Formats: sequence, structure tokens, C-alpha cells
Amino acid sequence: MQLFSILFLSLVTIFQVNAQVQNINQTDFKKLQADKNTVIIDVRTPGEIKEGYIKGTSKFIDISDPQFEQKINALDKSKNYIMVCRSGARSGRAAQLMAGKGFKKVYNLSGGVLNWSGGLTK
Repeated sequence: MQLFSILFLSLVTIFQVNAQVQNINQTDFKKLQADKNTVIIDVRTPGEIKEGYIKGTSKFIDISDPQFEQKINALDKSKNYIMVCRSGARSGRAAQLMAGKGFKKVYNLSGGVLNWSGGLTK
């Protein structure tokens, strides 16, 4: 019975974390971007960023950086965060990590910069 309770609580926690991250499209991205409380974070490598990034991105924190979690922990949890990467996979993992650390409003750009039609800044 105790094992069942632990398993149940673990699953509830996982679903609560997943519920905090919302995948968004470009239209939603633009609406959220207009909010001054929103921070856009690109989690790609420096080499990928040199190829171009979404205008308005204010933080570049490479998810493969060994200090990634430290850098995330230093962020203001009261802000809205839109996570971006090449395809949406790495930014999705980063968003889940942030949600697990208590960030309340974390969004993941579905399809990443590959599907972004608004042009990129270099």
C-alpha cells in the first residue's frame, strides 16, 4: 500500500510539473512577447545563435552548458519565460526543468526557430 501511495504521489507531481509548461505557437508567442514581464531565453549553442535568433530574445543560456541549472536558478521566478531552441525539444526540456524548480509561467515555442516565420536577427 505504501508503494502505491509513493507511486501515486510521484505521478501527480510529474503531471503538475507538466501542467506548468505550455507549448505555444507563433501567434501566442507574439502576444506574450508584448508583455514587459516576459523574458525570451534561447537555449541553443553559441554556434547556432550566430546563424540567427528571434528578435527580442534577451537571454542566451546554452542548455548543454554545465552551469545551465545555476544560471536558471538565478532568474526571477515572478517573470514569464518563453523558451526557444532549434526545434522545440531542448527548450521543452529546459522549460520542464524550470517548472520543476518553481517557475510558474514557462512557455515553450513549438517547432522552435525552424518553424519561425518572423525572420531572424543576426
